[in-house]
Order: sequence, then C-alpha cells, then structure tokens
Amino acid sequence: MGQVKNILFIMFDQLRWDYLSCAGHPHLHTPNIDALAAEGVRFTRAYCQSPVCGASRMSFYTGRYCHSHGATWNRVPLKVGEHTLGDHLRDNGMECWLVGKTHMKADTEGMARLGIPADSIIGVRTEQCGFDVYERDDGMRPEGPEGFYDDGGAATYNEWLRERGYPGDNPWHDFANSARDADGNVLSGWLLENARKPAAIKEEDSETPYMTSRAIEFMDQAGETPWCLHLSYIKPHWPYIAPAPYNDMYGPEHVIPVNRNENELVDMHPVYANYVNNRVGQSFSRDEVLEHTIPSYMGLIKQCDDQMGRLFDYLKSSGLWDNTMIFLTSDHGDYLGDHWMGEKDLFHDCSAKIPLIIRDPSDQADGTRGTECDALVESIDLAPTFLDVIGAEARPHILEGASLLPFLHGKTPAKWRDYVISENDYGISPGNAALAEQVDDPRQYMVANTRWKYIYAEGFRPMLFDLENDPNELTDLGTSAEHEVIRQQMFEALSAWARRLSQRTTMSPADVIAERKRSPARGILLGALDETEMSDAQRAFYGKRKGPEFE
Repeated sequence: MGQVKNILFIMFDQLRWDYLSCAGHPHLHTPNIDALAAEGVRFTRAYCQSPVCGASRMSFYTGRYCHSHGATWNRVPLKVGEHTLGDHLRDNGMECWLVGKTHMKADTEGMARLGIPADSIIGVRTEQCGFDVYERDDGMRPEGPEGFYDDGGAATYNEWLRERGYPGDNPWHDFANSARDADGNVLSGWLLENARKPAAIKEEDSETPYMTSRAIEFMDQAGETPWCLHLSYIKPHWPYIAPAPYNDMYGPEHVIPVNRNENELVDMHPVYANYVNNRVGQSFSRDEVLEHTIPSYMGLIKQCDDQMGRLFDYLKSSGLWDNTMIFLTSDHGDYLGDHWMGEKDLFHDCSAKIPLIIRDPSDQADGTRGTECDALVESIDLAPTFLDVIGAEARPHILEGASLLPFLHGKTPAKWRDYVISENDYGISPGNAALAEQVDDPRQYMVANTRWKYIYAEGFRPMLFDLENDPNELTDLGTSAEHEVIRQQMFEALSAWARRLSQRTTMSPADVIAERKRSPARGILLGALDETEMSDAQRAFYGKRKGPEFE
C-alpha cells in the first residue's frame, strides 16, 4: 500500500445497487467487484441526484444538485460557467480524462454568446463537461425513421468495428447490439424477445471489453502527472443483449422474484400511474418480458465484472494498484419490473439507490477494509472527496456534497446530513407531455432519511414510504391520516433544502469572512448625527473644514 497519486472513477450505466453478490444477489456472482469491496468500503445508502442518465451524471461531475446546475434531464445543456471535476482537479495539479460516456449536452448557445471557440482547449473542455477526452463514447447510435438519436454516438467504436471486419453503416447496432437468425437476418436488440440471443459479435470486440482496452491504453501512456480517469461504461444499460457466452449464463430460474403487489395499483399517484401505464411499464409488467431481459441484464453485469478482473490485474501488474484510488458506482438503477415498471426515472430504491464502493490504497484506510458504511450518501459527495484525497482546499461554496474520506479512514464526521435528495424533471420527457400540462412546474423531488422516503410533486398529492417497516416500498402512505405529521416533517426538510444558499459560487466562505472584516474606514460614513459621533480619524475627512476654494 502507498499514498494516493491517481484516481480511477469507474461508472456503470443503469447498474442496480443490489445486482452484485457483495450486495446480496443470490445468483449473480461478481467476484472481482466483491474483491474491490473487500479492500475498500461499500456504502449501502448511496443515492443519485436524479434517476436519469444526463441529470445524474451532471451532478456527479459538478458536485451539485440538479436544482443548482440546471441540467435536469437528458439533453438539457449544462450551462457555460458551471465548475466541473476537471476545473477543480486541474486547479490542483491533477489531469482529468474521459474514457466512455458522459451524456453531456453542451451549451453551444452560451459558448457562442461568450465567444468561446469550439476548437480551443477551453472550448473542448466546455463541450465535454470539463474532461480532456481520450475517448468520448455515449454508446448510443440507434437509428430510427427520423435519423440517429445521437449523430456522434459510438462513432469511434463504429469505425474501430469496421476496421475489425464488421461491415455496414452502423455495426454498433447490427453486430454489437443485434443477433442473427439461421438465414443471417439481423435480429435487433431493441426487440426484447431477442434479449437471450447472442449478440453477433466476438466477445472481445463488444462494448465493455473495448472500453476496458481504451482505459488501459490511456494509463499506459499517461506519464508521471497525477491523473483522474473517468472510465464510464455503457453497460448494462439497454439494449438488453449480450455476446456469447454471457447471453445464456443465466435463465429464468435465476431471476429473483419481482418486487410488486396488486395494492400498488389502487389509488395510484398520478405521476407514478403514468409511468406504470406507459409502454415500458406495461411491457415490464409481463413475466415473459422479465424472463427474456433480466437474464441478459445479468449476463451484461457478469461481463462487466470479468472486465473489472482484467482491469484490476493490469493495475497490479503496472504498479498502479498501490497509488490509485478507485471509485466504483452507477448513474442510477433499473426497475426490471419492480413496482410494475421498467427503466428508471422514479424514486424507488431499485432506481434511485446506487452501488458505491471506494478503495483507498493509503495506509490510513487499512482499518476500514472490507467494511460497509450505512451513512446517507449522495453522488455529489464524490467531487469533494476527490479534492480531499489530493489534499486540495475544500470548495463548499461550489460543491454541495461532503467528503467521504473520513468514513474511509475510520472517522465519523462531526456533522453529517440527515436526509438525501433526488429530483425528476419529468415534464421534459415526451411520454409525460399530457401529464405535464396539468401543472405549471412538472417536477418531482424525493427526500429520504433512514426511516422515511417522501416524494413531492407540484400539483399532486405526495407519496410516503416507511423504509423500516416496508423496506420493499409497496405501501404508499401518501394519504394516510395517521402519517400527516411525518409528511409535514419531510416536506419541511425538503423546503429547508430548497432554501439553502446554492448560487453564490463566486465567493468562498473565506471571502465572506474577509468581506465582513473589511475596514469601515474606507470612505463611507453611515448613521453619524454630528461630529461627536465620529472618531478623530474620521473627523479629519468628514469634520468641518475650509472648502478647497479657500485654499
């Protein structure tokens, strides 16, 4: 063991917190991620700031709530001027690089308004969420009747696949995310019935090994300057299709019982009901869909874990294991039929709770290796932790999270949060357009502590879950008369959070203190009735004297 020089920030996309064997999954064995947990700390109450890709990631990268940075849903630009990990780390001598996905939407209008050239260093960093880019690959190049979802998605990976002998305009879809029938026809991974079929690609050429290879290539050439590498995997995010042998490692017998009951469908909250009744919710309410997709989802996770073994072996053989701090997490979870839903977006634990494992190689962390921490943790805590790790000055006027380093070193912070926050700007989603028209501000907020989870949606009744007596979140107490006081208390916690100071990012606490101490003897005199209420020094400036015209 040694001291921290580098940071490896690993993120999976749409990985549920409980789909790891170290988190208790009975059939899905993830020995490499488990081994990381055995050498670090696994946080059991970690939550994302928004259970949707883009908004969640912008909170990870800025260390700020969606309410503060404003990029509240996918394809909402992160406005020019928001500080990001790259800004904070480079200020302190650490490079900040990207391999993989960010889901960043650049504020090109703001860049143009400020005259920031897109091809300049600052322009590229602004467009890429503050990262220097080794490879940006958001992993999404689906093409529909009206064109591509993302014109630049998987572009480099597609070119690499063509060089490897996979032909066509879009091998990302036709090979990496589709199967073949006996006649050679493409069986798209978008159709859930194809989920158990093997993707038509060599396993070593599929997305997860490719991204691992790119990360290793980066570290091989990184040099001596300390670096933070954000290795951001695309999987196990849909399309739910895996290459052989991962496509049929698991079957319906390995699918854990779905977490839902009929009572949830009675007197449903309007926003929740809209998600349950949309196409995805209706699909994932069918057992046959779960039997197709969940084994494939598990296979994709198994492949991710195997690639962690490959990555960790490289770190050990290269000598980086002893001076690289590793953070492993996910941007959000996946309903997988729980609560009659698919996808993410809402706030049940399967969606809003995330895995978080941190391995600190320093001697100070020896006492906490292999432990679990049940403190309430948020994704915005990673950025201040990074600064703390490298000995940089804290920036609490910008970063709204708190460093997790004390927990890693066996210390309990003197003050820690009492609740976590997550947000959903559901009105932007095309599927919620009709619902959004019913209210002026179609947004939802979750505030949760260790006992209660409260969900507030403007214009609608709240939802409430008793996490102690109903850990599966199956009974909504949002209209229960006997829980009115609890709802009021949770709403007040949400209100207190909303009233926090979050936008004064240009003046640090030290600057505020200095401003308070600014001498009053700098030209302004307020409240003095006559000369007797002035000091001798002030009297020389404001006391009665001959005018300059007599001098």
